[in-house]
Amino acid sequence: MTKQELFENIQRKKSFLCVGLDTDATKIPEILYDESDDAIFEFNKAIIDATADLCVAYKPNLAFYESLGLEGWEVLERTVDYIRENYPDQFIIADAKRGDIGNTSAMYARTFFGNMEFDSVTVAPYMGEDSVTPFLTYEGKWVTLLALTSNKGAYDFQFMKDAETGERLFEKVLKTSLNWGTDENMMYVVGATKAEMLTDIRTIIPEHFLLVPGVGAQGGSLQEVAKYGLNSKCGLLVNSSRQIIYASSEKDFAQAARQETIKIQTEMEEILQKSLLID
Repeated sequence: MTKQELFENIQRKKSFLCVGLDTDATKIPEILYDESDDAIFEFNKAIIDATADLCVAYKPNLAFYESLGLEGWEVLERTVDYIRENYPDQFIIADAKRGDIGNTSAMYARTFFGNMEFDSVTVAPYMGEDSVTPFLTYEGKWVTLLALTSNKGAYDFQFMKDAETGERLFEKVLKTSLNWGTDENMMYVVGATKAEMLTDIRTIIPEHFLLVPGVGAQGGSLQEVAKYGLNSKCGLLVNSSRQIIYASSEKDFAQAARQETIKIQTEMEEILQKSLLID
């Protein structure tokens, strides 16, 4: 998917929402286990069907699938295939946080882009250019690079300052990685709980898309993210996971997920209208 196609989806759906499929086998409604031998996939399928017209992206978090072994990988593949077959306009992100020496990264890239139908994969930049560039060799695919995360531990390293320049580590990551890809194949993870940093980030990467987790259950503000992060092509994919997919633990879980998604999409539509990005 191209940057322009992603922006057109945002305009058409009046939404820049990414739904995180962080499907925990211990949290999905018990009734699904009573009714099906394929409860995890049925949960994902119902969530997708209930939200697909209101969002532009899905982000399965691989840890929740890998923890289940072979069964989990099969559910992940079937979930991606289901989205591709039924909602082909969706941008699908593998939240895998990979990154290793070049030949290993090449195998990770083959997994997600060669063997599976993902549009992007989250990649950790700590090992540098040769750990990231193998993911950029696939036409039409994206790297989503970790830049500034929403967790408490982000302060352990990401805000460390260069003694001479005063440059913070996350700023160094942004500036250095500009040599690896473009705003057509690279976007960045920036946590919603660090929304005040978006002004500084936008001075370095004004045209790139940002994947913004942390809105909703983690306390990030959608209005603050939009205030500091929007650009002329929207430039934001704001992720919500638990707030949507666990809106109810009862039989009405899909309907409850849809209602939560409508609330977020409605707010996003108002933001896009005020920013003159849609009519």
